Amino acid sequence: MKMFTAAGGALALVITLMVSGPVSAQNMPGKGKTVKYAQGDSFGGNYVATQIIVQAMKNLGYDVKLATMNTTLFFQAVAQGDEDLATDINFPQREPGFRAVEKQAQVIGSGLIAGGGINGYLIDKKTADQYKITSLAQLKDPKIAGLFGADGKAELISCDPGWSCGDVVDYQLNKFGLKNNVRAVRGKYETLMVDAIAKVRAGKPAFFYAWSPSWTVNSVVPGKDVVWLPTPEDALPPNVPNRGSALVPGVKGCAGDADPCRMAMASWNWGAVGNREFVAANPAVRALIEQIKFPQSQWSAWEYAISKNGGSQALVAKLANDWISGNKAVLDQWVQTASVAK
Repeated sequence: MKMFTAAGGALALVITLMVSGPVSAQNMPGKGKTVKYAQGDSFGGNYVATQIIVQAMKNLGYDVKLATMNTTLFFQAVAQGDEDLATDINFPQREPGFRAVEKQAQVIGSGLIAGGGINGYLIDKKTADQYKITSLAQLKDPKIAGLFGADGKAELISCDPGWSCGDVVDYQLNKFGLKNNVRAVRGKYETLMVDAIAKVRAGKPAFFYAWSPSWTVNSVVPGKDVVWLPTPEDALPPNVPNRGSALVPGVKGCAGDADPCRMAMASWNWGAVGNREFVAANPAVRALIEQIKFPQSQWSAWEYAISKNGGSQALVAKLANDWISGNKAVLDQWVQTASVAK
């Protein structure tokens, strides 16, 4: 499988998107203004959503300058006014970093994924079925843990060193008494997951942390190829806020058909963060972002297309164009509502 991680720093995008119905010339709140818009450095459905939002802002008259950077750098940049906006900040995992800059920056809206997403631990279904593994707590048994590692200790593919989800994993391994039996591996996530997915497809034991919607669970499907392992209790480190219960109903592929399924944490979402001065001066952008939500099925479709076909800016442009073409009335309404915001 070809993986897709955007290079750090500014990423030039030469993408021609279909132009949705423009706002009237006398009501173009963005005319003569530029939005310094940032996207994260992990390539996925968030890139498609970004391009749709770029088009919406252009329809409001804004010029858009798009850059690519990791979230830690974005928080610094938005606090300093070097960037105005990002819409793919992973909350609540990134909330500790946001709190450090909330005097200069603010959250806009309630997230781009309708209903939010899920986070948790997965193992291959073959091993789960064979050994009747239905809970993360069962890895306290050295014999069970040893199935997932060459040296008698389970190897868990965790998150990038800079991602706070890895802090959640480390905290929970300690909290649940698993540290002696499980080794969390933190590195470039996309690269590590190539090996994990290959193991699943080869019928070998695999153990990893993931989230949905994402390319990962479109490559190996919960309930078919892998299962989510429920955690024994809600447990988050002090620096990660708990926004509700980790018990999530209706999770497809939860081990033992548990419903609700206790995930690693409560629902997550792609949130928007903007510089406070910029937001105050641009109510049209605020009103636009507050309206935008895409169903989980749409995110999953984008992630699947990217995982199947490889990541490229041409593919991002096509997926964004396809959405705009099929949802012109929705985009027009977002733009019209935003154009009269005060």
